[in-house]
Amino acid sequence: MLKIALICLALNVYYEARNQPLQGQMAVAEVVMNRVVSNNFPDTVCEVIQEGPTYSWKPEFPVKNQCQFSWYCDGKSDMPIEAEAWETALIVAKDILANRPTVLKGSTYYHAIDVAPKWAETKTFVKRVGDHLFYK
Repeated sequence: MLKIALICLALNVYYEARNQPLQGQMAVAEVVMNRVVSNNFPDTVCEVIQEGPTYSWKPEFPVKNQCQFSWYCDGKSDMPIEAEAWETALIVAKDILANRPTVLKGSTYYHAIDVAPKWAETKTFVKRVGDHLFYK
């Protein structure tokens, strides 16, 4: 079970933050872990990452562009192609799963600095890490 969580978390780090400094990648992973322990989100790493509506006629497929983490339902392959970035994502995920950090003070949301989602107005800003803004 831990290996599945590791792969799910590493994929999320890879697709959400591979262009970020190490601290930014760790922050993205921390948000997933904060969601796992929150009563407002699913209880496992993979369920948190895969959260979102699915097609009624094919429930194993997420509705395109309506997931919590956009890479998961963008219709593109989820196979990492940048070997070095994938190795880093695996290291980050393994470290976060083993040593749950608390630098984001319970943040369960983030977005890139170049977007302004409406939900951000309803959350408390915590901090900026790399190119992401974090909220709780």
